[in-house]
Amino acid sequence: MSQAAAMAAAPTPAAPVSSPSSDEARRKVLNRLRRAQGQLTAVIAAVEAEASCRQVITQLAAVSSALDRAGFAIISTAMQECITDPEGEASGDPTSPEELEKLFMMLA
Repeated sequence: MSQAAAMAAAPTPAAPVSSPSSDEARRKVLNRLRRAQGQLTAVIAAVEAEASCRQVITQLAAVSSALDRAGFAIISTAMQECITDPEGEASGDPTSPEELEKLFMMLA
């Protein structure tokens, strides 16, 4: 099974209690991830079709950018929640500022 297929088949964890703003943030992240998934499909098709290096790299850069943006959106939402709910009472999953910094640096 490919990594993309394995990720798509992975069970989705139960959603924490959410607010309208976190629902909107989740929707935006999911849209970005779906866009990246479509772009990755295009990269695979381009490689299979022996497309030019330029076409493959352009599509690959688009995938990378979409994934980066999704990751930064997730971190941004977590930072906002950390500020407004430092104890993590709404989600039941508090994230320390140190952990947020570590997660951010993983994307940088």
